[in-house]
Amino acid sequence: MPTQTEETKDQHQDSAHDANAPVDPAKKRRKMFGVALIAFFVIVGCIGWFLYSGTYESTDDAEVDAHLNPVAARVQGTVTKVYVEDNQVVQAGQPLVDLDPNDVTVALAQAQANYDQAVAQLNAQNPNVPITQATNASDIASQQAEVQNAEAALSAAKSDYESAVAKLRQAEATNQKSQSDLVRYKQLLDKQEIAHSDYDQYSSTARSQEAAVNAAAASADSYKKVIQQREAQVVQQRAKYQQTTANAPRQVEIKHATVAGNAAAVESSKAQLEQAKLNLAYCHVVAPVAGIVMQRSAEVGQRVAAGVQLLMVAQVDSPWVTANFKETQLRKMHPGQSVTVKVDALERSFNGTVESIAASTGDRASVLPAENATGNYVKVVQRLPVRIRFLPNQDGLDKVRPGMSVEPTVHFK
Repeated sequence: MPTQTEETKDQHQDSAHDANAPVDPAKKRRKMFGVALIAFFVIVGCIGWFLYSGTYESTDDAEVDAHLNPVAARVQGTVTKVYVEDNQVVQAGQPLVDLDPNDVTVALAQAQANYDQAVAQLNAQNPNVPITQATNASDIASQQAEVQNAEAALSAAKSDYESAVAKLRQAEATNQKSQSDLVRYKQLLDKQEIAHSDYDQYSSTARSQEAAVNAAAASADSYKKVIQQREAQVVQQRAKYQQTTANAPRQVEIKHATVAGNAAAVESSKAQLEQAKLNLAYCHVVAPVAGIVMQRSAEVGQRVAAGVQLLMVAQVDSPWVTANFKETQLRKMHPGQSVTVKVDALERSFNGTVESIAASTGDRASVLPAENATGNYVKVVQRLPVRIRFLPNQDGLDKVRPGMSVEPTVHFK
């Protein structure tokens, strides 16, 4: 039986014999051809992969989004009925929640009463404008007549005064003649050419004429004072006429302003009435859009204030994808390009299009954006949200839900 040492020696002898044996040229050519063929396919594959990789961009930093419509109470009240549960499909206009309408009904009745009162006050004020206009016209005419009467009285007083002055002049002329006659008859009496009785008669006549002059002068002064009184009355009546004429338009404007104020009060009370009617309608909460109910927090008996969210409706009929691509992936990307969206949860793909590219990076739009002026700047590749819209009428699209993880691939060609 050969030993291990002898077997090893035989193997070395066989190897040396093979190495010294001549190589078959055909076999060598086949081997080289095979290596070259493999290298060719590897190069072609690399080139093909390089060319293909430039025709698309993809990312796994993406999720499905949709409109999430919060439904809040528009008036305060107590929840009396809830019609839906979480994950329930609802249609637009379908009842969701009812609030107790009693308080709002009372407010509506009060608003109606205020509106009726405002309308009544407006109707009561409307006739005051023509009444004031008619009264002002009558007062102006009356004052104008008073002015004319005062002017006529003044004219009459002036005529009386002129007549009294004429009588005074006549009395003075007569008195002057009587006094001259008296002097002449006094001389004749002193010469005893006339009787003393004749002189006494002429003396009496002279005194009578002098008294007549004094009476005429007094009468003229009296008429002069009457003229002054009539002039004062004319001034007074003209002042009243001017005051009435000036105040008449103002009084009409006051009435117009009062009517306008009442009309504004009617409009205000009407708006309050409409608001009260709306508040009553708001007690019946309906779905604003079609979708699926989520985050229901409304419970029967719960007291809610205006603006408190009751539930949310996810509008799943038109979802989209928000894909956060790196800034280096956006060189060839633009709206309208076709997209293949793979939904992880459904293990299938859907077709879509690029709808828009965000105006800024997510970091810049955050509440506390990074400050790069501190001296500790480290360049980081930023990401921009890209909105991708699903093409409609695809089978299984109704199963897509907001928040699902997806992998979109944007095709450049």
